Amino acid sequence: MKHFALLFALCLLAPLRSDAEVALPQAEFGRIERLPQIDSRHLPPRHVDVWLPPSYPDAAPYAVLYMHDGQMLFDASTTWNGQAWEIDRSAAALIDAGTLRPFIVVGVWNGGKHRHREYFPQRVFEALPASAREALLQLEREPGQRLFSAPPAADAYLRYLVEELKPAVQARYAVSRQPADSLLMGSSMGGLISLYALLEYPYEFGGAAALSTHWPGSFSVDDNPFPAAMRAYLADRLPQLGAQRIWMDHGTITLDALYPPLQAEVDGVFRASPLPTAQWSSRAYLSADHSEAAWSARLADPLRFLLGPPPGDDAHHASDARKD
Repeated sequence: MKHFALLFALCLLAPLRSDAEVALPQAEFGRIERLPQIDSRHLPPRHVDVWLPPSYPDAAPYAVLYMHDGQMLFDASTTWNGQAWEIDRSAAALIDAGTLRPFIVVGVWNGGKHRHREYFPQRVFEALPASAREALLQLEREPGQRLFSAPPAADAYLRYLVEELKPAVQARYAVSRQPADSLLMGSSMGGLISLYALLEYPYEFGGAAALSTHWPGSFSVDDNPFPAAMRAYLADRLPQLGAQRIWMDHGTITLDALYPPLQAEVDGVFRASPLPTAQWSSRAYLSADHSEAAWSARLADPLRFLLGPPPGDDAHHASDARKD
């Protein structure tokens, strides 16, 4: 378990360097703009980079994909680890082929040292016993540096997305205002916050994709009450959904090796819910690790699920596995 804790700490630590002076990322297809920083009532200021496909604005109105960890999405030359999702490449090809309806990407930079507190589902944290909450807040990612910079602030992050960022995007770009055309996507802790956002604001979003969802919430699975609390939250919230789509996936090596048994239990919650099976997908990618390169390699699958034609009965479920 120490091995996984080290991997998790490295995944969290590396993006925490100062990114304030990083230049605007460059897209191979389409173009990227940086939104003026919002004077938020809820969060510290941060960059938001918006990708516009080559067709923009001719195919208006566009759907909008809101993505977390926005500094990791487009240009590997600007990221801490030399990797990026390269979503402009996948998205442009699929839009050009007519596989997806046209959309833009809104990449919201994470909050640096505040990333974990902003992405940790707050209602789930508050449902934990006081002793468990205190234990989480005392966890260290490395000696002398706590995992949480302060108690969870995911609800403030979601208010920023819904009350401030989303109206700013709709005012500036030729996008649809229909909830079904506003989607969410993230990986690891970004997967958790994507699901949490959809379930807290189902009237604002049409679906969410959670890649390599970090179901433990912290370093380990042993004696960890968070996964069960998260499943209870899902069981309570899933019945409120209508036509929303949910994609979940994981790899099988490095940090992703923690996820298969936890994902299987989450899949059981989904099967027991009234959500039609065609509206959710759980996929395993054999030998895929916990990295932007791995998420980029399979990105076309969740994009098709969220932005393609309505899913049919052939949607992929937990028993499906692919070797990259």
